[in-house]
Amino acid sequence: MPTAKSQDLAKINDSVPALLPFKENGKMGFKNQSGKIIIPNTYSNVGFFYEDCTLLHSPREQARKYGSGEYASVRDAAGDYRIDKNGKKVYKFKDEDLGKCPAEFKKQKYHAYVKAGFYGLIDDEIFKDESDYRQYSIYPQFQYLHVLEGDDLENPMIIAAYKDRFGVIDKHGKIIIPFEYEDIKRNYSWKIARLFEVTKDNKNYFFVDASNRILGK
Repeated sequence: MPTAKSQDLAKINDSVPALLPFKENGKMGFKNQSGKIIIPNTYSNVGFFYEDCTLLHSPREQARKYGSGEYASVRDAAGDYRIDKNGKKVYKFKDEDLGKCPAEFKKQKYHAYVKAGFYGLIDDEIFKDESDYRQYSIYPQFQYLHVLEGDDLENPMIIAAYKDRFGVIDKHGKIIIPFEYEDIKRNYSWKIARLFEVTKDNKNYFFVDASNRILGK
């Protein structure tokens, strides 16, 4: 099997993983940030190269190393595996190897709030009275808002809909990603990879970073 060269793993955006999932013809693999296929699309499902806490806390010491972010979880007809950045299967998941992830629930500080059919943003610590416009972080004006899960609870990224298009805003209503998309997925791509998974035709999804720069396409 060919190995990924260092230039293949070169990053356009250092805050984003070097290899990104892609899907073609119903199968998934990985491309680099420039859009070159590094691991062919032979899998039914893949995740980012990211830690797996069930393996990191495995009762079997030999399995724990495969929980590191150097590996990605993939699935094919033969089962669920961890692969390295060359696409080599290095570990097959076994139930007896899976440990218990420590509880890590973090309550969101900000939430969407609907008033008169429009979505706004509130800070749970401040908001008491919906009739007082000063208590809103963003006064209800959007067709939709969804606060994405992330590590920075004080400064979340928020999916918003305006004039039937989706974009991303911050807690002040500043536009981060322009309102030019048909949809933006509500998944963990921002928390895990600092990416947004977007589409302009409701069929073909791709990744953009926080500068609205397309990566992996």
